[in-house]
Amino acid sequence: MLRLDHVRKAFGANVAVDDLSLEIKPGEVFGLLGPNGAGKTTTVNMAIGLLSPDSGTVCLNGGGSPLDPAMRSKIGVAPQTLSLYDDLTGQENLFFFGRLQGLSGQNLADQVAYALNFVALTDRCKDRAKTYSGGMKRRLNLAVAIVHDPPLILLDEPTVGVDPQSRNAIFDNIEALRTKGHAILFTTHYMEEAQRLCDQVGIMDHGKLKALDTVPNLIARHGGKNILFADRGDGECRIETDEPLAELAALQKSGPLVRFRLVQPNLETVFLNLTGRSLRD
Repeated sequence: MLRLDHVRKAFGANVAVDDLSLEIKPGEVFGLLGPNGAGKTTTVNMAIGLLSPDSGTVCLNGGGSPLDPAMRSKIGVAPQTLSLYDDLTGQENLFFFGRLQGLSGQNLADQVAYALNFVALTDRCKDRAKTYSGGMKRRLNLAVAIVHDPPLILLDEPTVGVDPQSRNAIFDNIEALRTKGHAILFTTHYMEEAQRLCDQVGIMDHGKLKALDTVPNLIARHGGKNILFADRGDGECRIETDEPLAELAALQKSGPLVRFRLVQPNLETVFLNLTGRSLRD
């Protein structure tokens, strides 16, 4: 559904995206991760046709360009900055954006009803968007992205600032869209979200793709060793090991343990190992 081949984009001397290649297939959730300034937003903007690459190609649905309005109709976007009209009701927002996507008549009404039901806002659809909670606005933002039933959906930080219930509802929505065969590009700073939702994850830094694979493969290749913490009562020792059970058994043979704990590598470990631990502004 989306392919980027050796894409490069610079703004003056700043190279925002450097030789990036990736593809997203139908029914796949692709997580794009990276620190601030890594190039994620520039990548998303090229994928939806807001920016043209300096070199390389961006193709939709097997060959079309996102610069073509007909191809852009196959994309749904939920930007991090909410794209809603506060003085319109939830339903009016969806009718407006649905018309922009070329929907009309009964088809428009049916799709608006579907989108409202999908994000569980039917009972509040006649209320103005400015009366919605943060989580409800995020769900309405998602409804805007899917109202025209696009095969490709781009979600930029879709759970920023929402409560756990709304966050979990958005997770369920994303999983339902994947089951229906939609291709989803998902950017997030929350590693546990990507670990739960994504079939593939690409990690960017300084415009380059540092790694791309499934979450288990990324952890196996870049996560590092397990860390076993053991305490005999005189302080905790830290042991890096590939065989934590064997290490624990050896420790127990040499004397009783007061407590122990095991920290296994996860996607956050991978992210920090690949992009470093220094602060990014």
